[in-house]
Amino acid sequence: MQNIGIYIIGDEILSGKRQDAHLSKVISLLSTRGLQLSWANYLGDIPAQITSSLKASMARGDIVFSFGGIGATPDDYTRQCAADAASVPIERHAGAVAEIEAQYGEGAYPKRVLMADFPQGCELIPNPINRVAGFSIHQHYFVPGFPQMAHPMVEWVLETYYQSLFHQQDYVEASILVMDAGESKLIDLMNNILHQYPTLKLFSLPKLDDRRTTEIGMKGAEKPVKAAMQDIKEGVSALGFPWSDL
Repeated sequence: MQNIGIYIIGDEILSGKRQDAHLSKVISLLSTRGLQLSWANYLGDIPAQITSSLKASMARGDIVFSFGGIGATPDDYTRQCAADAASVPIERHAGAVAEIEAQYGEGAYPKRVLMADFPQGCELIPNPINRVAGFSIHQHYFVPGFPQMAHPMVEWVLETYYQSLFHQQDYVEASILVMDAGESKLIDLMNNILHQYPTLKLFSLPKLDDRRTTEIGMKGAEKPVKAAMQDIKEGVSALGFPWSDL
């Protein structure tokens, strides 16, 4: 299974002028289709950083959604960075021009049409709000930063290109809530579980409450997760701590 990642690009996110609305939405869009997000990176408006990040994820063959930086203002670097990462020139995309003209008529010129300048050889991602397309190249899908536009575009990409991946992965998550035990008292048990089940991922989420509650669980294929959780329950009981299912 290929890794799926996201880039959220823009100084406005890092400065706090705007709050990210993409991470939780992408996780939801993927999980309803039996897919998982592998990683998420926040990037400022630094062209060298954007280009190097894109080049690395293209080289890995990841499926990537990139949000922001594809407008026509001087601080919108993503289109050029994507072209540089893919080692292709920027060129005006006739199909993107047609969409912008259909939406804005003469108002497409001279500035809005700049948003039809994309990496050579890219494919368009239709924008259902204002017809200013996003684009894709090397399984990287570039959409605007506006959630109202971006999220339907991500859904379109998933439904158009990746239906064959939906609900194909043997993947579950399971956890219990352990009371009266800080993480430090569970570390040896967690290490033993990871040693017994090296193909799984373990997670531990402590809570700052009066009972020193810790959620502990496993992620991965269903059968070993069930076995690992049974071992965790028995191990926690042997340590004398109460627990409950989640």
